[in-house]
Amino acid sequence: MKLSLPRAVRASPYRPVVAHPVLRRLLPGYTVSSLGDGMAVVAVSWLAVELAPADDRGIWVALAAAAYTLPGAAGAVLLNRLLRGLRPARLATWDALLRAGALGAIPLAHTMGALSIGLYVALLGASSVLHSWGQAGTYTLIARQLPEGHHLAGNAVLSTIGSVSTVTGPLLAAPLVIWGGAASVLAVVAATFTILAATLRLGAPPDADPTAPDPADQAFRTSGFGVIRHDRGLTGLLLLSAGFFLLFGPVYVALPLHVTDDLHAPVGMLATFYSLFGAGAVAGALLTGYLRRLPLGLAAAGIVAVAGAALLPLGLGAPTPAALAGFALVGLLWPPYSAMSTTLFQRSTPPALLPQVLAVVSAVRTLAVPLGTFLGGPAVAALGPTRTLLVSAVGMLALGLAAAAALPRRGRSADRDRPPAAPAPKPPTASHS
Repeated sequence: MKLSLPRAVRASPYRPVVAHPVLRRLLPGYTVSSLGDGMAVVAVSWLAVELAPADDRGIWVALAAAAYTLPGAAGAVLLNRLLRGLRPARLATWDALLRAGALGAIPLAHTMGALSIGLYVALLGASSVLHSWGQAGTYTLIARQLPEGHHLAGNAVLSTIGSVSTVTGPLLAAPLVIWGGAASVLAVVAATFTILAATLRLGAPPDADPTAPDPADQAFRTSGFGVIRHDRGLTGLLLLSAGFFLLFGPVYVALPLHVTDDLHAPVGMLATFYSLFGAGAVAGALLTGYLRRLPLGLAAAGIVAVAGAALLPLGLGAPTPAALAGFALVGLLWPPYSAMSTTLFQRSTPPALLPQVLAVVSAVRTLAVPLGTFLGGPAVAALGPTRTLLVSAVGMLALGLAAAAALPRRGRSADRDRPPAAPAPKPPTASHS
């Protein structure tokens, strides 16, 4: 007797992704490494606290957190000539191997008594140099393995893995820090990236890739910035993403001060805000695959506007339950926006140029939130936390509405919203690279 799957499972937009002969071999590795990334959120800052001089702990903790993410943005630009012709799986593998090696050197140096705070920050920085290219390789791999209609679901699967890991990773890291110290947690994190590298090496498609550019081709020589600059749709989408994440950055400064100074609430209230955001993100990631029939360009712009409206209760000093509900809604919207915008880049870029374009996108996203957070400091000093939250909310709302209004009419109908494929760029000049 042949067993049939439940109708809900058969109708799920995620079934073609998890059942894909290549992706089903790779997703476990991404799940493990994403869990390691979630654990690193706790371990990176905690080990910095242990290593830094008591008088300068704040500075060194900030440097350690920045070193774990920001060098990837620089790598997207500085390593463009070296990496833009590599196949996607190799980009992701090299990123995983570098992370495993650099992070694994931290507990080794700690065991030998040679780990200073300076060496620690340097190793964290080295671990993230290829991360924008690794992200580009991963999402290019998704685009090349799945039909266009399943790109959103494929991106949403990765968003779901990441969202769940941001909740479970810290919970797993805390007892491990107590039991073996923060350095031992980073050893576990390094092991998770080793598993990802091995998974990619064994499970990714062979080197022969019909869409990969030949070194003599113009695609091999073109930078991601050059591709985006020659396509108005891609430029607008990149600016929308940069603005959205930049405007959210001040929230990380203003919200804790709003809780303590305006609400006079304990740290548990701040934890509640972030827990609801995380729960919303998990739900949003699971929901994203079911939104594939929406006009993605209009939906992405609408998400930015709705996220701004959802932050208005915080900025207007509304009762706490309304502010909590609004912040949870922002969390719900975050994964759909990331998946939709990535899908639009995948659909609108010639396959041979996709890795370098997605590397630029990853770099911009990596820089935008920290830059917004940095700007949040003087904003809070000048305006106060509540008004800073209001500025962020109104800015997002205005940005989303402006982006929606700027869309061409054909961008407002389902399945015809993506911008036209980027034309073959002009011969690159030195400034493109």
